[in-house]
Amino acid sequence: MRRRLPRLAAAWAALALTACAATLGPPQPSLSDEDGWSFAAAELKPVGLGLPGAVLAPGVRFAGGIEIVAGLGSPLHGLSDLKLSGGGGFVAVSDAGDLVRGRLRLNAQGRLVGVDGLASHRLALEDGTPISDKRDGDAEGLALTQSGDLLVSFERRHRIWNYGPLSAVRAPRPVPSPAVAFADNEGMEGLAASHAQTDGWRAVGEGGGVWDCTMNGCRTVVSPPAEAPRDSDYRFTGLDRDPSGEGWFVVERRYTPPIDMRGRVRPMAADGSLGPVLIELKLPGTTDNFEGVAAERRGQATRLYLLSDDNANPAQRTLLLAFDIR
Repeated sequence: MRRRLPRLAAAWAALALTACAATLGPPQPSLSDEDGWSFAAAELKPVGLGLPGAVLAPGVRFAGGIEIVAGLGSPLHGLSDLKLSGGGGFVAVSDAGDLVRGRLRLNAQGRLVGVDGLASHRLALEDGTPISDKRDGDAEGLALTQSGDLLVSFERRHRIWNYGPLSAVRAPRPVPSPAVAFADNEGMEGLAASHAQTDGWRAVGEGGGVWDCTMNGCRTVVSPPAEAPRDSDYRFTGLDRDPSGEGWFVVERRYTPPIDMRGRVRPMAADGSLGPVLIELKLPGTTDNFEGVAAERRGQATRLYLLSDDNANPAQRTLLLAFDIR
């Protein structure tokens, strides 16, 4: 979701202070050079929750964070969703049409301290040619199905495509998506694998609406609202299933000009109803345009990773934050 946010670098830096400013150093490159994947250079910086601003529900603990700093034109800008791929790996997607993968770096206490092996892969059209048009490549949601297929949802030209297994990304095949006339830049922001044994997926629209899909089609769980939300309202921007239950975690984002940016995480039940706010990030603490979420079970806790989309805007940052929910 690319928004025309004003250049507020000075105000943002003054308000969204981080716990430390030391540089972690570059991520280690991938040891393999597989077809279609290219090393993506970046600088890593540790990030805390900053000045008071973050509100964590009882039982929620911050578990480390980093900022990913990349050069002009890097595929590491505009990251709009991420999912965990097992063994400490993750995959992300950008609204410019790139896949990005890497490995999470945790310290002895299990806190997030970095990422390694960052690499990018250009998404393709159905004929196998690389995406070159922004209207074709505005990827916003990402899911790894129970059978291991990589699904990507796009807006502008609204659709969901199946790119096959992450280990052998191929030309995509269309799969069912909600039969809804989404606004041009307000499509399926959240995508996640289903809990059911049908190898399905759940999609949420930025302006509202929840759908459960399989290869046989999509079923409306919650209809979109009759009146579209305003920019100053909370909107859905990310989704992943809860590995400890039958629900999901949903990310919501709110932007109120000129500088108020907020992100929060809430549980979502099977019927699409929303639970209490678990995490809220807002000024004067660390915040940005959070759009991606990935969940996994770690011991007695559920670990959430939140990813922000910097819109390739110098006034914004690509943040990856970890939280544990007990």
